[in-house]
Amino acid sequence: MTDAPRPAIEVRDVSKRFRIYNDRKTNLKEAVTSRRRRTRHEDFYALRDVSLDVPVGKTFGLIGHNGSGKSTLLKLIAGIHRPTTGTVTANGRVSAMLELGAGFHPELSGRDNVYLNGAILGMSRKQVAAAMDSIIEFSGLEEFIDTPVKVYSSGMYVRLGFAIAVNLDPEILIIDEVIAVGDEEFQRRCFDHLHGLRRRGVTIVLVSHSLGLVQTLCDEVAWLDRGELREVGSAGHVTQAYLREVNEAELQGAQDPGDAIASDAFAEASRQGSHEIVITRVEFLGPDGREGNRLIAGESARFRIHYSAREPIERPVVGIGIYTENDTYVTGDHMRMHDLDVGTVKGDGYVDVEFDALGLNPGSYLLTTAITDWSLAHQYDLWDHAFELRIRPGSAPEYHGMVRLDANWIAKVGANR
Repeated sequence: MTDAPRPAIEVRDVSKRFRIYNDRKTNLKEAVTSRRRRTRHEDFYALRDVSLDVPVGKTFGLIGHNGSGKSTLLKLIAGIHRPTTGTVTANGRVSAMLELGAGFHPELSGRDNVYLNGAILGMSRKQVAAAMDSIIEFSGLEEFIDTPVKVYSSGMYVRLGFAIAVNLDPEILIIDEVIAVGDEEFQRRCFDHLHGLRRRGVTIVLVSHSLGLVQTLCDEVAWLDRGELREVGSAGHVTQAYLREVNEAELQGAQDPGDAIASDAFAEASRQGSHEIVITRVEFLGPDGREGNRLIAGESARFRIHYSAREPIERPVVGIGIYTENDTYVTGDHMRMHDLDVGTVKGDGYVDVEFDALGLNPGSYLLTTAITDWSLAHQYDLWDHAFELRIRPGSAPEYHGMVRLDANWIAKVGANR
């Protein structure tokens, strides 16, 4: 029987304690005179008794809220910190991209910093020189590579740091959220390169708050909560468990359901129309039927638009428009597009707009809604950009663009034209 390969990273019963001092000194005199007094401090445990294995050649994600211990664990793996108790063993050469400009000497040029980082990783000057052209090309800093890095922008720091980390032949690559600082084009190249490293069998440990990215890139995920390990398993299973808890906590902490319509948004919205029939309220309903302005991407949802007609109105048409926070028009729809004719209405009622799978990316949006006559020419009531809608991450992976296409893909492999 063949023995299982040794994990790339072994974390055993690791705790990390930091001391928080309550009487920090602000000048030299206080520092000298306070030696005679006992300094008061509190112990803060960033990690408590964490044990996990990162398999060789896998992409391993760390998720959890801010302060859960993710970055501390990365620094322990990279050897920047030492555990208070327990052991961390990395079975391979570790290359880390943790903090903006970490490991850079500001007075040295970008080229010299490449050699410096290579030496820190235990590589010879000849090995670094062999990778230099690839690093410069990947970073896109050909014009600035011999300029001191102290004049670099934050984006240039990220470009050079990531280019060094991924091009110096890493066996274990550690990446914190810092990659998100780069521009869109650079981020795409980074992700393409990460996919290439995965195919080569490089072990990658990734921290990201983008759960869609974690589900796309990672094979396994560990969920940390207040320094303790909650769960380890497949990326899909663990991220869904984490999302369920986050969404439930948000619903419990949300304000009253009636706040789905923001009063200040109502006051500032541009309202128009003759008002023989008016919109009185809008509800956002999730798959469980609960009301609130926080829906989940990719899950079923309903927009319920309440109206009140003071007199009989023939064939009214209710419509909606969805806008991003920066006023980009996303999409719109109305009853006439679906041949929904309700005849003559009077008094109170409502119209539902149903979505089997809400095709909006996570983020904040503004909803415009209106009631017109059947010709769409006469406007009874319009609430413009009046209703705030927040979309939370869900089980569906995030996608690029404004909306998700409801498409079917059909492939006939080897079929003749």
